[in-house]
Amino acid sequence: MNLKVAVLPGDGIGPEICEQGVAVMQAVAKRFGHHITTTHAICGAAAIDQVGDPFPEDTFQTCMAADAVLFAAVGDPKYDNDPTARVRPEQGLLAMRKRLGLFANIRPVTTFPCLLHKSPLKDELISGADFICIRELTGGMYFGEKYQDNDRAYDTNAYTRHEVERILRVAYDYARRRRRHLTVVDKANVLASSRLWRQVAKEMEPAYPDVQTDYMYVDNAAMRMLQDPRFFDVMVTENTFGDILTDEGSCITGSMGLLPSASTGEHTPVFEPIHGSWPQAKGLNIANPLAEILSVAMLFEHFGLTGEGALIREAVAASLDANVRTPEIQVEGGARYGTREVGAWIVRYVAEEQQGSGA
Repeated sequence: MNLKVAVLPGDGIGPEICEQGVAVMQAVAKRFGHHITTTHAICGAAAIDQVGDPFPEDTFQTCMAADAVLFAAVGDPKYDNDPTARVRPEQGLLAMRKRLGLFANIRPVTTFPCLLHKSPLKDELISGADFICIRELTGGMYFGEKYQDNDRAYDTNAYTRHEVERILRVAYDYARRRRRHLTVVDKANVLASSRLWRQVAKEMEPAYPDVQTDYMYVDNAAMRMLQDPRFFDVMVTENTFGDILTDEGSCITGSMGLLPSASTGEHTPVFEPIHGSWPQAKGLNIANPLAEILSVAMLFEHFGLTGEGALIREAVAASLDANVRTPEIQVEGGARYGTREVGAWIVRYVAEEQQGSGA
């Protein structure tokens, strides 16, 4: 297969982890006889510094011309710490989602047996936890009407039936491919927008008799994720709730550096780690590249290349079992590995297909 991939490294640790993701992607392509052409483009703070726009038109056109986008992270303290800044790196991320029509964000939460001790939850609660959060990505408060003055501010959480129906169809499709259990998360006892979500979901539920559908208020869902994460199979919710719940879910695994995501919709799909740009670690070779590498696995799987994705997942699991890990998840007294070393180990594993290949 021939694929064109737009590569958006972004800010902070983004370029470092992106380099490893691209290296693994090319190693897998070589192993399976694919040809991948990559085109790099700017976004976030790097783009603001260069052209004054966090998602320039050239970057948008590069994304539209590609089959997929491999994205890393955006964000920089000089904008975070300036409340008067009119242009911010994160606006580039929102613009990318909106202009590419990326209304469905898919975030798997999977635990690794060798890392259960790194989770803040007890092993017996999280062992075997494996669920997907599906977050609506282009509606709600993040894109609704806003106002602020010195004494008053508001954000509008607006949704249409069309927006709710299309994300629910995505969620039901994933549930049918997994354990056939869908949880619709809302706050229908308080919010009108959530009542529309629940109304539409109730109307669609009979069309999916093979899927068990249940409904949960967002505060209850947040508690249930900590008390019994194995309850969930597929969870679907609106933009703001999804942003919060998916970050909570990431803590279950013990590190945000382990979880990938995909954003799909009307145009080119985007694959990215769920973590931020971590600017304090920029250039220190300590950032965990595994979420970016697992995002590459999701990229291959999106195009039906399941064997390629499975090999990446196997390589990541093997690296963890071999204690080839960046500092935040390394065992006490274990050898020190950096971003580049972990990436290189996985590239070698992919090339050799030998379990436990040396560092």
